[in-house]
Amino acid sequence: MKISGSVENVIYRNSENGYTILSLFVENKNIVVAGKFPVVGKGELLELEGEFKINKRYGEQFEASSIKVAKPTDTLAIEKYLSCGLISGVGEVTAHNIVKMFGKDTLDVIDRSPSLLSKVRGISEKKANEIHNTYQEIKKMQEAVMFLQKYDISINMAVKIFNKYKYLTEEILTTNPYRLIEDIDGIGFKTADKIAGKLGFERTSEIRIRAGVVFALGEIAEKQGSTVAFVDELQRLSLEVLELDDDELELIQNALVDLEISGVIKKIELDEKEGFAITKYYSMEAFIARKLITLGMNSNVQKYGSDEEISQYEKLNKIELHENQKKAILAGTSEGVVIITGGPGTGKTTIVKCILKILKGQGLKCMLMAPTGRAAKRLEEQTGEPASTIHRALESNFSASQRGFSRNEHNPLEADAIIVDEVSMLDVFLMSSLLKATNFGTRVILVGDKDQLPSVGAGNVLADIIASELFNVVELTQIFRQSEDSMIAQNAHKINNSEMPDLSVKSSDFFYSKTAEPEKIASEIVSMVAERIPRYYEDISSEDIQVICPMKAGLAGATNLNVLIQDKLNPKSSDKKEIELQKRIFRTGDRVMQIVNNYDKEWEKFTSYGYATYGTGVFNGDMGKIEEINPEINSMTVLFDDGRRAFYSYAELDEIVLSYAITIHKSQGSEFPAVIIPIVGGSPLLMNKNLLYTAVTRAKKMVVLIGKSSNIYYMVKNQSSAVRYTMLKTLLKKYFMQNV
Repeated sequence: MKISGSVENVIYRNSENGYTILSLFVENKNIVVAGKFPVVGKGELLELEGEFKINKRYGEQFEASSIKVAKPTDTLAIEKYLSCGLISGVGEVTAHNIVKMFGKDTLDVIDRSPSLLSKVRGISEKKANEIHNTYQEIKKMQEAVMFLQKYDISINMAVKIFNKYKYLTEEILTTNPYRLIEDIDGIGFKTADKIAGKLGFERTSEIRIRAGVVFALGEIAEKQGSTVAFVDELQRLSLEVLELDDDELELIQNALVDLEISGVIKKIELDEKEGFAITKYYSMEAFIARKLITLGMNSNVQKYGSDEEISQYEKLNKIELHENQKKAILAGTSEGVVIITGGPGTGKTTIVKCILKILKGQGLKCMLMAPTGRAAKRLEEQTGEPASTIHRALESNFSASQRGFSRNEHNPLEADAIIVDEVSMLDVFLMSSLLKATNFGTRVILVGDKDQLPSVGAGNVLADIIASELFNVVELTQIFRQSEDSMIAQNAHKINNSEMPDLSVKSSDFFYSKTAEPEKIASEIVSMVAERIPRYYEDISSEDIQVICPMKAGLAGATNLNVLIQDKLNPKSSDKKEIELQKRIFRTGDRVMQIVNNYDKEWEKFTSYGYATYGTGVFNGDMGKIEEINPEINSMTVLFDDGRRAFYSYAELDEIVLSYAITIHKSQGSEFPAVIIPIVGGSPLLMNKNLLYTAVTRAKKMVVLIGKSSNIYYMVKNQSSAVRYTMLKTLLKKYFMQNV
C-alpha cells in the first residue's frame, strides 16, 4: 500500500546503513515508519510503499519498501527542514532568518543561487557555500536512491550502492550496471542483469556477454573451489548464466578472446587441457608459488634445533617423542618452509610447543596464528602463547573504497618465525595476503590435517604445496593424545583409512545411536542436547554440546535443528527480548555464528584488568552469544567466544545465524567438548569420507553418531569429492626450476 505525508521527527538513524525510524504526519495523525532511507529531515514530503506491521513493543508501524522524497513547499515546513540538524551550522534562528528573506523560494536559492544567502544576517560567503554543498549532497543521495528504486532495487540495497559509488551512482549504472556484481555484496548476475535490461542493454550486447562469462568463471571458483575452469565447462556454464542457445556459442568465444586481451582472464594449460582463470586468482597463486620457493630456498636460515635440545625438552616435560615428531621439530627449527600434517592425537601441538621453546630460547620472535577465532583461541590455550587470527595479525583494513590489509609487502610482520595452524582452511586470497606480509628470511611453519575438507574459498593450498614435493613435509601417523580405551582418534583414523568405525564397542567417548527416520533423529538430538548427555556426564553441559550436520536442509539439517534446540534450551519468555527477521527468531542468550566476513564491523574487548581494546573485523565462522537485544531499533549485541563484543543493526542481522547446530563445513578449525552428528542420505559429492572424518575430529571428549549404519558405511567407503582444479602445484614446480 502507499502512504504520503511530511516528516515530523527522525527518531533514530544509523548513518552507516541508512536504517531509520521516523514519525510521519499522514492525514492529521502521526505514523511510525521504519526502513532503510536516504538522509531525510523534518518537513520533507515522503511518498512510501510498504505495509503495516505490529511491533511487539511499539505497536503498529509502517515498514517502507520504496520511497520518494519531495522538498517541502510551505514556509513552515521549509523552516522545520532547515533547522532539523541535517545542515551543519543552521539552527532555528538562522533557518528562520533565511526563510523570512526568501520564503517559498528558499530551497531554490540554496540550490541555485547560494551567494544570495550571504545577505542573511549571520551568514558569511563561506558559510553560504557550506550550506549549499551540504544541501547538494543530501539531494544527490536522495535522487540516487530514487533512481535505483525505479529498477526494483530495494531501499536497503539502494543505500548500499550509493555508499559505494556516491554521486557517480547514476553514471556508473547507466554505463555498466554489471559492475554491481563485483562491487556490491549480495548482488549477483541475475540482479545486475535485470537492472541492465531495464536500462536498455540488449541480451547479446558485448558488455552483457563479458559480464556473464566472468561471473560464470567466478562461480566456479567460489562454489567449486577451482581457480581454473576448462573451456568446455566454462562455455556450458556461461550459456546457462546468460540464457543463450547453443547456436550463440560464438558470442561466448568472442568474449573469451576480448577478456583475455584486456587482461581480465588468463588462458592457461592444465593437465594438457586448455582452460581459463580469472587473472586475480592466477596472480595470487603465482605469488604464493614465488614467495614459498624463495622462503624455502633461503640459505640464510640458521639451524637451531638439535637432538640435545629435543632431549632436554623431553626430560623437562616428562614425555617421550616419536621419531617422526623429532623429525618435525628439527625441520621446523632448521628450514625456511616446513609442513607438518597429521590427524587427531598425533602430537601436532606438542611439536609446535617444542619448536617455540627452541626458537624463543634463541631470541627469535615467533607469531602463532590460525584462520578462525576459535582455532586461534584453541592454539593459544594449547601452547600457552599468544595467538591470533590471520586477519587480525595482518590488521585487516577493509572498507567500501578499499580492500586490503595494513600488513603487506610494504609493512611486513615483525617476526622471525610464523606458525600457522589449520592450514587446510586457507584459500588463495588469505595465503597470498599472509605471504605478502612475510619478510624474506622468516621461517614459515604450516600445520594442518591434509585429510580434512579443503578451504571454503577458492584454491587447494595445503594439498597443492604437499603435492609439489618441493618442501619438507612431515606426516604424523602415530596416535598419542587419547588413552587406550578412547575411541575418538581410533575411529577417526579408521574412517580416514576407509574402514568402518567401531560402532559396537562400549566406550566413554564414542557412541552410536541407530535411528533411521530424520524426524526421529531430530527429536533424539534435541533430547540428547537438553537432557540426556548433561544428566549422565557431570563435566559436559548443554553449552558444551555442538550439533554438526552434513547439510543445512531437511528435518535433520542444521536449519531445522536450530529451531528445535532453541525452543528447548532458550524458549520464548517474558524476560527475554527477541527480534524476528525473515521467519528467523533471535532471543537474548541464543548461540549464534557470523556467516560472512565483515571487515568493517567494529568491536570492543575488555581484558581481565578492565582495559578495553578496540578493532574492526568479524569473520565467517566466529561464534558467540546474543548478549542484548534492543527491540526499539531492531538491533542486538553479540559477545563472541574470544571476548569481542559487536553491535548489529537491523540491516546487518542477515550476517548472523543461530549456531546450536552448524554445518560440518562451518565447524572447520573448531573443537568442541561434545559433538553430535546426524547421518542421513545425500549427494555422493557431499556424503563422503572427508566430511565424516572432519566431523568426528571436531570432538574433544565425546562423539555421537546418529542415523542408519548403512549411511555411515556409505560415507566411509565414498572417497569421491569434488575435484579442485588449481595452478599452484604447477606454478611451484615452474618457479623452482627457474631458481635451481
